[in-house]
Amino acid sequence: MAEIPAVETGPRGKESRPRGDRASARDLGLLAAVAGVYTLVQLTLFVPGSGLGWDETVYVSQVARDAEAAFFSAPRARGITFLVAPVTLLTPSVGVLRVHLALLSGAGLFGALLVWRGLLPVPVLAVAGALFAGLWITVVYGPQVMPNLWVALGALFAAGCFLRAARDRSDRRALAGLGGGVAFVALMRPSDALWLALPLGIATLLVRAWRRPVLLLTLVAGAVLGCAPWVVEAYTAYGGLLARLRRASEIQGDLGWHLAFDGHLRALDGRLLCRPCDVPWRRPVTAVWWFVLPPLIAGGVLAGVRLRRHAVVLVPALTGLALVVPYLLLIDYAAPRFLLPAYALFALPVALCLVRLAGSAGLVGSAGSAGSARPGGPARPRVLVAAVLAVALTGHLAVQYAVLGGVAARSRVGRVAFGRLAAELERQGVRPPCVISGAEAVRIAFRAGCASRQTGGHDAAVTPAGLLAEARDRPVAVVVAGKDEPPPYTRGWRLRRLPDLPDGRDCRAYLSPSTRPAPGTR
Repeated sequence: MAEIPAVETGPRGKESRPRGDRASARDLGLLAAVAGVYTLVQLTLFVPGSGLGWDETVYVSQVARDAEAAFFSAPRARGITFLVAPVTLLTPSVGVLRVHLALLSGAGLFGALLVWRGLLPVPVLAVAGALFAGLWITVVYGPQVMPNLWVALGALFAAGCFLRAARDRSDRRALAGLGGGVAFVALMRPSDALWLALPLGIATLLVRAWRRPVLLLTLVAGAVLGCAPWVVEAYTAYGGLLARLRRASEIQGDLGWHLAFDGHLRALDGRLLCRPCDVPWRRPVTAVWWFVLPPLIAGGVLAGVRLRRHAVVLVPALTGLALVVPYLLLIDYAAPRFLLPAYALFALPVALCLVRLAGSAGLVGSAGSAGSARPGGPARPRVLVAAVLAVALTGHLAVQYAVLGGVAARSRVGRVAFGRLAAELERQGVRPPCVISGAEAVRIAFRAGCASRQTGGHDAAVTPAGLLAEARDRPVAVVVAGKDEPPPYTRGWRLRRLPDLPDGRDCRAYLSPSTRPAPGTR
């Protein structure tokens, strides 16, 4: 099998590509095709009719036109709100917002893969991009107002820039990209930026050829710059940095030694949040790829070592491992989106492994210098390898899109259900300016044009006395679901039945005396 050639360098150490403009255009077209298909899948299978989730609503409410901001808890960062503000300030349309993010995420995937051109062959990058984009999690969170996919793309971009800057001291654009990538990740999720910078910083110290103060300074500067808004807000709104960190830890279940492997396996069944994750594991087949992932990563690393490209696969593999540490070992609940940054980085060694296997099966030729099959090899083993690869990838995609279909359907059901709830509350006299508290207050309030206020829990932002004071001036509704009892301060308030919540729980509202239902409403 042919080896992946080393990247050639020009007189000043800069990379130069011996291939002509036609080959370069073909490479760009291949990566653009992967990103384009990813965007198209989002627009086709998830975007139509999908509604905002609870976390999404919190983020959107911070920058939405004519909406009161929901309580912004200590662990959250405002990076994603900056990304969606240009749309939310112009239109309340969820559909336009989804299209905006789908297009941006496709462009982001293209840019993050493009950085790796010259470090790994383009066919390997295309396979890596397709593997990552083919996960149901990646499709769902591409058009969602959530930071995790953007952390993934930023981490992939930053790791590629790090390798370029480490290998070529004159590559100032890569150095700037490294700092910008780490800052972008920190803006989205400060804690993830620290876990991203840690292995890159250690690699800088351990590899003699990479021991350059400028690399460490760039990592630190990027993290500091991206974390700065979060730190400033800690002092202006949370009582200081240590107070915000303590509160963030409490909200996330007290950070410590917690093994969450089981929760993450169960969450692959399509659960966007598994807290607590004590639900039945009905479809274990959805987690099969998780068990295949480690040997494929190891195979990619071994292939990189054999091809003398060990650094190019070790850096993303080890950085991905660092990024899973807090979510598998330190937090006692699971959400599939938490591991998106690791999946993006793991996709590179996995793709190299698969391309090498495909080459051994005769499915690819030179594969953009990724390797070629040995002519005249035994036909039967090659056919067997090809069949196994084809069946495995087809089955994997079938499972992913079956889960995606269920998640998309639930999102559409939720949008309809919350629309009905908001419409019924408006009919009962809960109109802006108004306040909603209780079950699913954030999403109901956003749809109804009200403010959401909670008197207890992680998002407590008002006392019962404060809520009663607000009830004297504007309509207040306290929503109660299922078997929950109404709070004592609602005694004497008007009780009205509401449409069921998306999860099937019956729903009712206790309405303050200040609400005035529409004429003829019962």
